Amino acid sequence: MAVPTTFDQHVTGYSLPHAYWLAKASELAYQDGATIDEQARAWGFDTVRHHQTRFTPPFPLQDTQAYTMAGDDMIVTAFRGTEPAQLRDWLTDATTPPWPGPARTGFVHYGFAEALESVFPDVAKAISDLRSNDQTVWFTGHSLGGALAMLVAARLDLEDPRLAADGVYTFGQPRTCDRLLAAAYDKALKGRTFRFVHGNDIVPELPPEPAFTHVQALRHIDDAGRIEEKTGLVAGLTDRAKGLGAAAFSPDGEGIRDHLMRSYLAALEKSLA
Repeated sequence: MAVPTTFDQHVTGYSLPHAYWLAKASELAYQDGATIDEQARAWGFDTVRHHQTRFTPPFPLQDTQAYTMAGDDMIVTAFRGTEPAQLRDWLTDATTPPWPGPARTGFVHYGFAEALESVFPDVAKAISDLRSNDQTVWFTGHSLGGALAMLVAARLDLEDPRLAADGVYTFGQPRTCDRLLAAAYDKALKGRTFRFVHGNDIVPELPPEPAFTHVQALRHIDDAGRIEEKTGLVAGLTDRAKGLGAAAFSPDGEGIRDHLMRSYLAALEKSLA
C-alpha cells in the first residue's frame, strides 16, 4: 500500500490512507490562515472557513483555533493542538471543576469544554452552511485538537444529529471526559472514531484516571508503523500519569518526541509503505 497523493473525498469508513490524510489536516491546523487556504484548495477543498477565539488571563490557553474545509463530497474540520508543557500544566491542575457533558451526559474536563464552547457555534454553522451536497463530515486534531475533535463530534451527535460526524480521527489525544460520557460516545459513534497513539506518547496519559478516561477504538502505532487495535472501554497504554513531573515533558524525552505530529506522520507513512 503506497502513501496516497491526496485526499480521497469518497471515503466513507475507516482506512489507513484516510488516517494519514486527516493527520496531514491536523498538522496543517498549526499553520497560518493563508497557508491553510492554499493547501486545502490544493487538496481539492474549494471553501475554507477559519475558527478562532482569543482568551484573556487566567485561562491557560491563548486561543482556540480550527478550520473547516469543504469540497464536493467531504467536509473536514481540524482543530489545532498546543504545546505539551502548557497542556501538562493545564491538565494536572486539580482545582478546575468538571463541566457537564453534551446533552447533560457525564462530565468533561473544564478546560476542554471552555475551549470548545468558544468556537462551537461557528464550527456548527460552518458545517451546516457548507453541507450543500450531503457531504460526509470528519473531525480531526492532534493533542488538544484531538480532544476538541472528539467533543465536537459528541456534542453534534447528542444535540444535533443532522450534523453527526461520519468519522473522527485523533492523534495524541489526552483523556477528555468521564466514563459516563465515554460510554454514551462509544455507543453513538461506534465504528466511526479512531484514536491513534504513537509509541510512548505521554499526553494520552493525562489527565489521570479514574476521574477522566478515553473513548474506544485505540490504534497504537509504533515507530516501525505496526498498528495494534484495541477496542475496550478503557483500552490504552499503561497508566503512567501518577507522579508525572516536568522531566517527563522534556523536549528531549521519548514521551514528547513520540507526541510530535511529525512522529505520527512518519509512523503512518511506514504503515503505508
